[in-house]
Amino acid sequence: MTTDRRNFLKFIGVGGVGASLAGCGTTGTGLDKSAGRRVVVVGGGYGGTIAAKYIRMQDKSIEVVLIEPNRQYVSGPFSNLYITGVYPDMSAMTIGYEKLAANHGIKMIYDTVTAIDPAKKTVTVSGGTIDYDRLVLSPGIDFRAEEIEGYDLATTPLIMPHAWKAGPQSLLLRKQLEDMPNGGTVVLTVPLAPFRCPPGPYERASLIAGYLKQHKPKSKVIVLDANPDIVAKGPLFRKGWAKHYQGMIQYRGAQKVTALNTKTHSVFIEGMEEVKGDVINVIPPQRAGNIARVTGLIGPDKAWCPVNPTTFESSLQKNIHVIGDACVAGAMPKSGYSANSQAKICAANIVALMNGKEIMEMSGINTCYSFLSAKEAVSVAGVYAVKEGKIIAVPNSGGMSPDLSEAEAIYAASWLKNILTEMSS
Repeated sequence: MTTDRRNFLKFIGVGGVGASLAGCGTTGTGLDKSAGRRVVVVGGGYGGTIAAKYIRMQDKSIEVVLIEPNRQYVSGPFSNLYITGVYPDMSAMTIGYEKLAANHGIKMIYDTVTAIDPAKKTVTVSGGTIDYDRLVLSPGIDFRAEEIEGYDLATTPLIMPHAWKAGPQSLLLRKQLEDMPNGGTVVLTVPLAPFRCPPGPYERASLIAGYLKQHKPKSKVIVLDANPDIVAKGPLFRKGWAKHYQGMIQYRGAQKVTALNTKTHSVFIEGMEEVKGDVINVIPPQRAGNIARVTGLIGPDKAWCPVNPTTFESSLQKNIHVIGDACVAGAMPKSGYSANSQAKICAANIVALMNGKEIMEMSGINTCYSFLSAKEAVSVAGVYAVKEGKIIAVPNSGGMSPDLSEAEAIYAASWLKNILTEMSS
């Protein structure tokens, strides 16, 4: 929810902290921090909530302000289960911020950041500006829509939903699947890696096929993958497709979609071959959230934010740390658990830097679950460290689950419950 520019910013804090900036002893530049130190965190997802929480847990003398436009967060991981009807609603993957704020004294501002001034160390929202000593940016992703001819960010997702940001888009794609006739075709496009949640498109194809098998068995799924092969867990996905969806999923690697036509419900491979579908799920190529781009945090790849791999401080702007999907994190995938792990390392090192202490070495972890059917899942795990200035996967650590398993699906549901609880309390 974005506040009107004429209104004061509203926030939540511990012990009945005031309801507006005016109630907090503000100055013309926003919240008054003359009496102490402040870290501002932008983005209330898997990374931002944990960074805010762990900074406060480790040093309560540091004020933390968390800025997030929405009063509830809907998890991208597990949204495929909602899209395909395995989850009847989004309650299992939705959290609020009230307990997090109250339990840790985090000041919540429900607003959208429109500008960041690294020189003045200020963040601008609709109600004014907020000063910071250090800034943690966890802005997620936005789309490189310009790389697909005919893609309009304002209108195309209403016809060809990406559903890569969970919420209304998830609902729209679910409704399109429900309304599609038996015998229809679902076309799902996968962008070139790297992108958010590398197993996500293949999990979605699996669960859509599962929905069609149960409700519309004459239908099929066409996966047009810009990558030459399945990006993550390829052998397990292929095994699952052969077991459950023989003949229903047509996977086509090295098929980059470069154009589309919403009127004819078509996508075009390399601008040439036309593929039509009744439901078209176009997942565009991605970049760091736009606030990172306009702040000058994007690297030469014009997509992601280079960072110090130990502190996650931007390589391009001092005192700004970038975590989660938006950053360049070497071997770590762009996943929810990666963001959680990066946030904890970043928080510890921000506290160390602000107190003149030695920073800790980076040691990261990731676990990623993917559902192949409503009851079976697979997983991959990794351990990460810094070597020669880059984040690498620690040799002989982690790996894929040996097979499809109902136990893995139970572990996955437990993982979601635990990590969302950690984010929201």
